[in-house]
Amino acid sequence: MKCRAIVCASVIVFGFAPHVAQAATCADLAHLTLPTTTITAAVVVPAGTFKPSTGPVPPGSQALYARLPEFCRVAATLRPSADSDIKIEVWLPTQWNGRFQAVGNGAWAGVIPYAPMGQGIAEGYATAGTDTGHVGNNAAFAIGHPEKVIDLGYRSVHEMTVQAKALINSFYGRAQQFSIWNGCSQGGRQGITEAVRYPNDFDGVIAGAPAVNWMHLHAGRMAANRAANRTDAATIPQEKYVLVHNAALDACDMNDGVMDGLIENPLSCRFDPKVLQCKENDGANCLTAAQVESARALYAPVLDSKGQEVLPGLVPGSEQAWAIAAARRPVATALDAFKYIVFENPNWDPATFNAATDIERTLRADRNDVLNSSSTDLKAFFDRGGKLLMYHGWSDTQVTPLNSINYFQKVVSRFGPQVAGSSIQLYMVPGMNHCNGGAGPDLFDKVAALEQWMAGGVAPEKIVASHVTNSTIDRTRPLCALGRVARWTGSGSSDDAWNFSCVVSTR
Repeated sequence: MKCRAIVCASVIVFGFAPHVAQAATCADLAHLTLPTTTITAAVVVPAGTFKPSTGPVPPGSQALYARLPEFCRVAATLRPSADSDIKIEVWLPTQWNGRFQAVGNGAWAGVIPYAPMGQGIAEGYATAGTDTGHVGNNAAFAIGHPEKVIDLGYRSVHEMTVQAKALINSFYGRAQQFSIWNGCSQGGRQGITEAVRYPNDFDGVIAGAPAVNWMHLHAGRMAANRAANRTDAATIPQEKYVLVHNAALDACDMNDGVMDGLIENPLSCRFDPKVLQCKENDGANCLTAAQVESARALYAPVLDSKGQEVLPGLVPGSEQAWAIAAARRPVATALDAFKYIVFENPNWDPATFNAATDIERTLRADRNDVLNSSSTDLKAFFDRGGKLLMYHGWSDTQVTPLNSINYFQKVVSRFGPQVAGSSIQLYMVPGMNHCNGGAGPDLFDKVAALEQWMAGGVAPEKIVASHVTNSTIDRTRPLCALGRVARWTGSGSSDDAWNFSCVVSTR
């Protein structure tokens, strides 16, 4: 099996010579007894033959599944509470790299994340995923089922991890060298929650666009959406998003020294959509006064009735993805929170939203931080050497990128500046949407970066990312650790990462 340099280094650092027990066969795992666990299947999947249990296979996943190696596929149901019904799968490759990678969910979960599991096993990891205890990517399960809400909030991932490690130990006759979590959005929230609540579960956590402060996100997204659609005249037509985007680029694209359709550091961007205000009547190339105010509302932080920030706003450069935040119908993830968690009424109408009362009601609906995941208490995780790698796309309109910056800065404020780069690091991705997509470089090896960090003790100063069009890489760019930005050196192609340096940000 091919050994990457950083992987070899990590084996040197983390490797040990554990006692090797008698390994079980895949069939043997079907009879394994584990606490609160019923194993429902344990079968060998020949190379290239995997098919998901339910639903169609997305075109993008077909090629991935076709190149998967042979593995033992274990399915199980976990019932840590009387109302729990958590489905998990643990995939154990015949040719194992000695490590464990668990993967996260999106939105309200409700499905096992097969594609991310496939990515893990294709690289030789034993991997695991869960539906978090309900079926369907919505919150309809929540009314009258507080234990299922706890399963989604944190219990399902922890229980999955415990049982997956037991299966690994049984199948291979030894424990994993180390364990990592890899998730984005809901998966990012899950990873940070694991590090806070169960610091021994993982040695390293990758948390992309983490939906921490989750109830704040729901409250803020609903409030901003309603403000941008307060009247029919205030709604910005979708065809005008590109108009606002181009104006933002005109104002700030050159801040990094190159005109490339990306705003490297939106925090340094000074852009007021009023420059687009129509001088007379409404038109295709201007915004009405009401539409200008709607654009401003999307950029602005959401405040509660006491003037305290609930959620920071979106940033310049995100406008082409505003349909997520500014459409007449609020984003489904937030709408479900209001229907099934806040009001417990499937027929709740977003037109009745009242910011003066409903923001605070939303935050009160999760008093015990089961879903919100706002805690920055990472002491136990950091003390045992845990590494938290965060990343976030600047053009994300589902989870504002400033949410990640705020969380990162709170952690650094709590533990001191020395934790930045040693225990936690955040990389911002110019032009990337939610987890992926957009005009920016959205493809980068997060797992390799984390393993490099775990092996060497210092987070990478930069991670090289790529943008692909029609299966061809057409741009690379360094992703700099927060506090630094990529600046073109002034020579060579501006589509080549090696012609950029990470320099200290002016903001």
